[in-house]
Parts: sequence; C-alpha cells; structure tokens
Amino acid sequence: MSFDGVFTHLMVKELSEELIHGRINKIQQPYENEIVLIIRSKGKNHKLLLSAHPNYARVQLTSMNYLNPDTPPNFVMMLRKYLDGAILEQIEQLDNDRVLHFNFKKRDELGDLQQIVLVVELMGRHSTVLLLNKETGKILDAIKHIGSAHNTYRSLLPGAEYIAPPKQDTLNPFTASDTQIFEKLSTLPELNGKALQQRFQGLGKDTADELAARLNEKPNEKLPVWQAFFNELQAPVPTYIQTEQKEFFTPILYPSLHGIELTTYPSLSTLLDAFYHEKAERDRVKQQGSELLKKVENEYKRNQLKLKKRQQTLADSENAEEFRQKGELLTTFMTQVPRGATAVQLENYYDENRLIEIALDPALTPNQNAQKYFQRYQKLRNAVKLIGEQIRETKEELTYLESILSQLELAGPMDIHVIREELVEQGYLKNRNLKTRKKEKKSQPEHFLSSDGTEILVGKNNLQNDQLTLRTARKTDYWLHAKDIPGSHVIIRSNEPSETTILEAAEIAAYYSKYRYSAQVPVDFVQVKHIRKPNGAKPGYVIYENQTTYYVTPYEENVLKLKK
Repeated sequence: MSFDGVFTHLMVKELSEELIHGRINKIQQPYENEIVLIIRSKGKNHKLLLSAHPNYARVQLTSMNYLNPDTPPNFVMMLRKYLDGAILEQIEQLDNDRVLHFNFKKRDELGDLQQIVLVVELMGRHSTVLLLNKETGKILDAIKHIGSAHNTYRSLLPGAEYIAPPKQDTLNPFTASDTQIFEKLSTLPELNGKALQQRFQGLGKDTADELAARLNEKPNEKLPVWQAFFNELQAPVPTYIQTEQKEFFTPILYPSLHGIELTTYPSLSTLLDAFYHEKAERDRVKQQGSELLKKVENEYKRNQLKLKKRQQTLADSENAEEFRQKGELLTTFMTQVPRGATAVQLENYYDENRLIEIALDPALTPNQNAQKYFQRYQKLRNAVKLIGEQIRETKEELTYLESILSQLELAGPMDIHVIREELVEQGYLKNRNLKTRKKEKKSQPEHFLSSDGTEILVGKNNLQNDQLTLRTARKTDYWLHAKDIPGSHVIIRSNEPSETTILEAAEIAAYYSKYRYSAQVPVDFVQVKHIRKPNGAKPGYVIYENQTTYYVTPYEENVLKLKK
C-alpha cells in the first residue's frame, strides 16, 4: 500500500497523541531526503522521521539508528536555527491529502514568539520537506530546491511565497456528510476502486479496492458498509500483508488483498519500521555504497582477467621443452634452413627422426630464429617458477573481493564506512579525508541469543570478523562459517553449546552469507583453538581443521527472532 491520505490521517492521530507539546532536542539529516527530529515528550525521547524519499516517502516514529554525515547539510543547519528547542503545538493534515503541517512555536533571539511550520508533502518523486514562516507565508528553506524552470505552478526556494499543492475536486471521506457520501456512491457508473478514487480524496489504490470489494458484497447497504469501514479505522490494527506477488501495509486488515501471511503491529510506526527497514536500508546502501561496489567489481574483473592470463602462461609453460627442442634442431641443421622461409621441415632426433615442421620468421636469419626459440623457452622456464605463487595470490585476491561484494550486499548504511576504511587500509581506495575526517565510532558485531540463552556474535565485515575470531573469542568458544562461501564469522560464546544452539548459529551463519536465499547451505563448525590466520593473509581470511559440517536452510524470521 502507498502512504495514502487515509493512512496519513491515522498517522497524524498517532503522532499527535505521542508528540504534542513536546520539545525538539536534536535535529539530524542522516540522508539527502530524510530528516530526524528527536522530540522530548511525556518523559521520553521520540525519534520522528520525515522522509521525502522518492520511493519511500513517509512520516513516522522510528527506532532505526542513523549515521549522520561529518558536515551537516545546509537544510539541517537552517532547521536547527529555527526549531532547536521549539515546542510542537499541532500536527495538521491538509484535507485528506498527503500534506502535513507541523506547527511549532519558539522565541527568537529578541524574545519574540515565532510561529514556524514544517511542511511535509508525501507525493512520490515530488515529495519534499520545507520550513515556513507562518506569519509571512514565506519559505525559509526546503530540502529540495525547485525553481520555476522545473515547476511552473510554484517555486520551492528560500524567500518564495509558499503555494500549497493543487487541490482536488473530490470529497474528504472523513468530513463529508452522510448525504454527500450516499449521493456520490449512488451515482457511480461502476462500483470499483478507480471510480471511488475519482470522487473521494486521499484513497490509495489498495484502500479504494478494499472499499469497493466491501460495497459490492452488500450493494443495497452502501452507506452502512462505508460507515462501518471508517468506524473500523478509528481503532487501527496495523497489518503487514504478504500476498503471492507483493507486500502491503494497511491500517486494518484488507481481506481483498488475499494475504498468505499476516502480521499485526502495536502501532502504525512499528508497522512502517518493519515494512520499510530492509527496503530503505538496501536503497541507502545502494546509494552510499555505489562507489565502493563499482570499485570492487572493477577490481574483481581485473583480477579475473589476470588469473586467466596467468593460467594461460602456466599452460604455455608445459610447452617450454618443445621450444628448446626446436631451437636445438635449428642450430644442428642450420645449413638446411633456407633464409626468408616461413617454415622448414627437419628430422627430429628427439622423436625417432620423424619430420617436424618448425615455424620461422622470414625476416630473421636461421641462427636468429633458433635464438628466438631458446629465448621463449627460457622466458617460460623463468615464469613457471613464479606463476604458481602468482596464481595463488590472485585466487586469494578474488576470494577476498568476493567477501567484500557479499558484505556490501548484506551491509546496512552504518556498515558502509567501515567497509570503506578496510578498502583504504588494503590500498584499494585513497583516503580523501585523511586530515579532516573525524574518528568515527566503529560499528559493532551483531548480537544474538539462542533459544537456551547462549550468546552468539556475528561479524558484518572483514575487520569485525578478524576482531571476533582472533581477539574477542576464547579458544574454547565455537566458530561457524558458511563452507567455501563468502560470509560472516559467527562465534558461539560457550565451550559446550547445545545442539539447538549449534543449529541456530549455523542458520545465522548461512543467513549472513552469499547463499542467504539458498537451501541446504553447508556451514563448518569448529572450536576456535583450531583456527589460525596465515601470515600476510587478507582481513577475514583464516584456515582451520577438525571441523564438522552442518547443512541448514536459513529463514529470516528465525534469525530475527534470535536477534538481541
């Protein structure tokens, strides 16, 4: 479901109950299109997310953690100037549209009371957040600057007069009278979701289709069915619905969606956290990690080509003896080799005097052709001494890069900077902010608890993997890792883990591996004392012995239940 006018109406009610008369303690802009306000209300801090993301625009309370940029963007600096310490007086919805006004009051430097409005418009790719002086109606700043060249209807620029989005000539279902609603429903040419959307404001496709389905079940009781639906909305049962093709979030159960999996949540905000968490995280990682991903993919392709060339050199070296023999034959029978020829046939005394054809460079003398074969022989002989070691190093490099690609696939936004630091440390990237960059807090391993209460630790990148396995873990703890597959190091903090804990940890190891979505993933299980790191090995690389291999199928819901 989209964040439609109905959902917005209910979200305003939920936020108002929690936040009205609260004071802003902190303002953050962790990502380009998202603002986080920390509001102190009713004795606790609430984290309010205002997202103008083109795909995930929404307003909600959230429990997600965000990593803020080193340099605050201009827009958040403006918000801090006008809203830091401000009191939230009211949250309004513009009719039943997806436009919210957060009304704040705050005294300025002279002690005069200011009325400031934070406007949030949730309109897909046109979504925005802007700061408005209520008295003058002028825009103080906007998260996206849009001039008249891009929008002839209005400008969203500092100093411009704020013009609300165009109004729709439709009924607000929450304020319209029963007579108006009955008249609209009675005159519909066809009772379907699209027709309802054309006559009533703020109905998303899913809400309109659900209403149409209910109305069609009782065509002679349209108004009672309508009233029953909106009465049901007054006590929301936030629901996650999984159908065969798609996921939906709804304020109450929508039977018309034919869900095969239903999960209810205590609030609309917790529902949105569950629905958007992975989607938004993936999108942020894609944005922030695109440079890293491109760099690592290029390095991976380069090393694949390098490996192919070195393997070809190794294969060619097997023919080195043939080059030496041809050089010897040309030297022995030099008088029989005509000048300017492209090839010559000579008796091969290495093969019972059978004739052998030897290719020649017509521009070279017979002696020079012989020397050329000796040179090729010597070059291959010298190369074979190094090529084996070079192939081993290249394969290790590819394994390491595969692990980085896997980690980028599994990483959250707060892990990207750690992976970047690792790539800088390994020489793949230059540290562009060597002097100015402040020391960032390292992301921590994930913590899980098995069903019997045993602690399980999971590294989310190679630096954490090394730290966990080589420093944090005791020699008597147990270690798990997907067998021969890029993935996380998993530590069971016990010297005698139960079989249940082992299987749960194995499922976690499979889930945090490249084969997350595969069945029967092999996972090695071994005590830490049997693990060692070779000298000079890349981060995250270890060797081990005496392992036992388990085969498990990872299920996300099982893993998340164990997460602390």
